Amino acid sequence: MDICLTPVRQQVNSTQVPDVPAAVHAGLRALPLHERVKPGMRIAIGVGSRGISCLYDVVMALGSALRELGAEPFLVPAMGSHGGGTPEGQRAVLESYGLADGPLGLPIHSDLDVIQAGTAPDGMPVFFSGTAARSDGIIVVNRVKEHTAFKGRWESGLMKMLSVGLGKARGAAEIHNWGIREAMPAAARVILETMPVLAGIAIVENGYHQPAEITVLPAGEIEAAEPELLNRARSLTPRIPFEPLHLLVVGEMGKEISGTGMDLNVIGMWRRTGGPVDPHIDVIAVLDLTAASHGNALGVGHGDLITRRLYDKINRDATYLNCLTSHNLAGGKIPIVMPNDREAIRAGLAGVPLETARMLLIRNTLELELMWASPALLPEVERSPALSVAGPSRRLTFSAGGDLDWSAL
Repeated sequence: MDICLTPVRQQVNSTQVPDVPAAVHAGLRALPLHERVKPGMRIAIGVGSRGISCLYDVVMALGSALRELGAEPFLVPAMGSHGGGTPEGQRAVLESYGLADGPLGLPIHSDLDVIQAGTAPDGMPVFFSGTAARSDGIIVVNRVKEHTAFKGRWESGLMKMLSVGLGKARGAAEIHNWGIREAMPAAARVILETMPVLAGIAIVENGYHQPAEITVLPAGEIEAAEPELLNRARSLTPRIPFEPLHLLVVGEMGKEISGTGMDLNVIGMWRRTGGPVDPHIDVIAVLDLTAASHGNALGVGHGDLITRRLYDKINRDATYLNCLTSHNLAGGKIPIVMPNDREAIRAGLAGVPLETARMLLIRNTLELELMWASPALLPEVERSPALSVAGPSRRLTFSAGGDLDWSAL
């Protein structure tokens, strides 16, 4: 298989918070934190399963500020049914981010205990982490971004962290059963009214997966402020700049990349929800599953071809639990399994002449600044002011076992 690809650079937003801990401390002073937190208070910090680039710095700065006030901060996994839906699995996710090994030694209290925080106006019971509910105060940390299953005023952010994340597996399942688009904000309102939520720290990322904005919001302002943060996040999210494509090769999928492994706002929401085919991508070949996914391959079913390497990493229990909880059954279906990267790419281009093949290779759906394009796409690069050739064309090379040699690119 003789395929040459050219590295292409896409202009993405590079606005960046220069000093993350300083931004967190400034936001906490403006809160002001000292009026809400007193010595001896046990403060639960809700942290999810997303691979947020600045998560460690944000959580450590928050923990430091709480300790300075004499409080006793601890971490609570706020990830619904992720992490295999077990206390041990959710603890492992937070430990993999280094959050238990920081200089503060923040303890992790991981369990699936829930209480009923109340009932939404439509009758939906709202469940919430019992451990967080019994604390003296709760602060949640999350990235604000587009959801991969619906569009609304509140998508992925602090409202979702409070309701779905801290609802644990039972609360997450209940919200999805009632319809997440409306049920999630309704549940979050109940939690904000009944639970000791102090604040939320919202992170908006730029096109390089770096923090563009860090906003500390008092509990009473979370609902009103989050939609504008979502609009800002949406405007900064890079997209695939070529359409249609015969083949999109995704180097890796993973839970820290997107809740669905691959961001459906990038590869097409239609792959989950139906509707118009936008963007038009005939075949998606996915080569690997990240280690940070801990075997949870929710979203693998939104691809068309995968490698044996990826298939062998799938933890079916963790994947199926997440699929059933989120009602994303299609996301757990297994695509055609090819023995290696070379055969997956070959199969993805079956019947397409190489000289006219519209093929794009990306590392994952979060990193879209640098990508590799086939010759048929290069005229579009020349016409676009947002795209530029980043180096000479290079032939795809593979190991003896058929795995793509990324270093050659």
